[in-house]
Amino acid sequence: MRVFNCDACGHLVFFESLQCVHCGAALAFLPDSLRMASVRPESAPEPSPPHGWHSARPAPQGTGADSSQPLRYRLCAHRQDISLCNFAIAEDDNQDLCLSCRQTLWLPDASNPANQMRWAKIEAAKRLLFYTSAKLGLMRTDGKADPEQHPRFSLLADMPDAAPVLTGHAHGMITLNVVEADDEERVRRRLALHEPYRTLIGHLRHESGHFYWDRLIAGSHWLEPFRALFGDERQDYAQALKVHYGKDPLTLHWQEDYISAYATAHPWEDWAETWAHYLHMVDLLETAASYDTHIRLPDGMSQPVGMRDPFARPGPDFDTMLAQWVPLTLLLNSMTRSLGHVDAYPFTISPGARRKLRFVHDVVRERAGSMAL
Repeated sequence: MRVFNCDACGHLVFFESLQCVHCGAALAFLPDSLRMASVRPESAPEPSPPHGWHSARPAPQGTGADSSQPLRYRLCAHRQDISLCNFAIAEDDNQDLCLSCRQTLWLPDASNPANQMRWAKIEAAKRLLFYTSAKLGLMRTDGKADPEQHPRFSLLADMPDAAPVLTGHAHGMITLNVVEADDEERVRRRLALHEPYRTLIGHLRHESGHFYWDRLIAGSHWLEPFRALFGDERQDYAQALKVHYGKDPLTLHWQEDYISAYATAHPWEDWAETWAHYLHMVDLLETAASYDTHIRLPDGMSQPVGMRDPFARPGPDFDTMLAQWVPLTLLLNSMTRSLGHVDAYPFTISPGARRKLRFVHDVVRERAGSMAL
């Protein structure tokens, strides 16, 4: 995720910011131009949200909007509750929820304060997924897209005397057990399943991979190349998972061909794991590029490598991205170890995983090209 600047004073602000800490300007993220903007009420100092706000500055050149006039917006209705959503809604959109919040169709029992906090954490991660997906050209941001072309979300909690809620994807709906928002529970599950990494954004990126497999691979010209690389997805999924969970969880025989142990379970899971790691890669590279990061490995031979923005136009090719990704993860892991934490990115990109990441990159670039037409 890149960092932003307050367009009222120029101070550094972040994707989650509601207010500039330097000048006090109210801030909102504008999905239609994927930028942060300072916003002002049109009339009363304290309008009743979500109506009556405009951007304090005209739209920048190249966004497709009239660059001579401030843009008019409303603020997401969830800005005022525990979600603290900072997304804006275009003036001609008649909904009270922003493009990200309206994708959540089912919520857990809000009478439980713990569920409210869990929902807020998940929505924050969802907004990050929305941003990355939009930057990759995977969704429209003008509010006019067919809702079926975007993932929908069901955030559910376990209920007494009912089957546990299982995180997963089916028919365009991503279901997430909200207990995954609890750090203690998430760590417990990670250890029980012998996983090196388990986060909310990791879950959402993985499940979005299943969603986009249905839309980008199934029935397309990519299907046979997918099967040649990932395997035949028509094999019995339930049986494949049963076999996977019956394996020795500590075996490392998978490392040459897969990005993770779970990727070995089934071709669909291999794709979803690889998809999630591709999103990890582009997000972290964008962050590093926004800080103008240059890295030179301390081996006495390497030359400094400057991180390039994967969303630039024209963007870096896949080989350039991967060449930057490796030293970046080494630096990232060294820094987290310095703080006494485990590696932030505890994975190695094997030759097999590299080929699959390239496949995802090619599919995404083709999709972005078709969206631009």
